[in-house]
Amino acid sequence: MGLRKHLRAEKLKEEKKTQYFAKLMNCPTSPRKMRLVADQIRGKEVNSALATLKFSKKEASQRLEKLLLSAIANWQSKNEGVRIEDSNLYVRAIYVDGARMLKRLRPAPQGRAHRIRKRSNHVTIFVDSKSTNE
Repeated sequence: MGLRKHLRAEKLKEEKKTQYFAKLMNCPTSPRKMRLVADQIRGKEVNSALATLKFSKKEASQRLEKLLLSAIANWQSKNEGVRIEDSNLYVRAIYVDGARMLKRLRPAPQGRAHRIRKRSNHVTIFVDSKSTNE
């Protein structure tokens, strides 16, 4: 059992070297609000996605724009000597998951209290070149 687990871990490590991604952990925005912006750029080319995020009025778009630029930089570091313009980069996948929840109490009438749940999220964005998929 231990050998099989070790071989699977090695295989996953090799796959990770060919994936280009960036992660944003514990972002203080609710996952629902972040998903609204993430759905707009899923599957788009990188330049189009950056333009969409730049001119969006949502606060989450600023964080996603920075994350997308980080994923592009990660792609560049693994593909030195290849121009971004020639590679046809696109957003292959984007995941928004719930993260820790801060629980606060707000005073309510007649000596009661209401619970306030301040949500946060984790975002993972994958970029890939269309030439490698074909």
